Amino acid sequence: MKIIFMGTPDFSVPILEALAQAHEIVAVYCQPPRPAGRGKADRPSPVQTRAKALGLTVRHPVSLRSIDVQQDLADLDADIAVVVAYGLILPQAVLDAPRLGCLNIHASLLPRWRGAAPIHRAIMAGDTQTGICIMQMEAGLDTGPVLLCEATPIGATETTADLHDRLSQMGARLIGQALAALPLPAVPQPEIGVTYAAKIDKAEARIDWTRSAVEVDRQIRGLSPFPGAWCEVRGERVKLLRSHLASGQGTAGQVIDGFTVACGDGAVEITLAQREGKRPMSATEVLRGLDLPPQLD
Repeated sequence: MKIIFMGTPDFSVPILEALAQAHEIVAVYCQPPRPAGRGKADRPSPVQTRAKALGLTVRHPVSLRSIDVQQDLADLDADIAVVVAYGLILPQAVLDAPRLGCLNIHASLLPRWRGAAPIHRAIMAGDTQTGICIMQMEAGLDTGPVLLCEATPIGATETTADLHDRLSQMGARLIGQALAALPLPAVPQPEIGVTYAAKIDKAEARIDWTRSAVEVDRQIRGLSPFPGAWCEVRGERVKLLRSHLASGQGTAGQVIDGFTVACGDGAVEITLAQREGKRPMSATEVLRGLDLPPQLD
């Protein structure tokens, strides 16, 4: 098939690679390079970098609302567009341009967790499963009918990073199955059970030890690796990247043993953390150079 691929971050890369092996990618659309690093030089997205390495044509318009941009896309005469974590709204003219429309690979069990951050929100909410849905796109936010869906359990200690990588590979496999089986029945999403995965705000990242251990553990795992849940230790911001529920009781924020901290109810043990300006390290490594106070704020 002649495919337009539309995606931007790391999550999209394995899917692009799988499609490029089996189909003709007539163009790759991604968001423009953004300033990054200490020098704030423009850095291409992971999809742009990989697409260039594969010798594919890359386009990165700031918006798809321009008539010229829409005409350029229509002129590709594509059979279908595959969209995964692209980051721009697709106007109706773009949705209608490919012969078979646009398919979206969404990392949740729709209609739960429509929107920008479904992986983070699923872990933070304590969901026991999530999955991948292949959806026929329409004008609404992740409202289109579902062509193919597969569920997967969320492990008790899984982080967003863990689940992100697993779901990306699932998405690559499922879109291949969907394209091979077209046309597929388009099943409308149920009206019951709709939730929205709002973009993660950095203000959500500071840990409140008065919350239950279950909530704190979900926050740590759901925000790992980015933006990273954090607490202050002797004036230094320390990111907490992996944890699990632990035995023990104490006042909220009390360090019980090692890097086990009491919460409003129960306790969590931190197993991976990152000090300012340093790499992520095991709790054992961190504690060699950081003396925890008896009580964390």
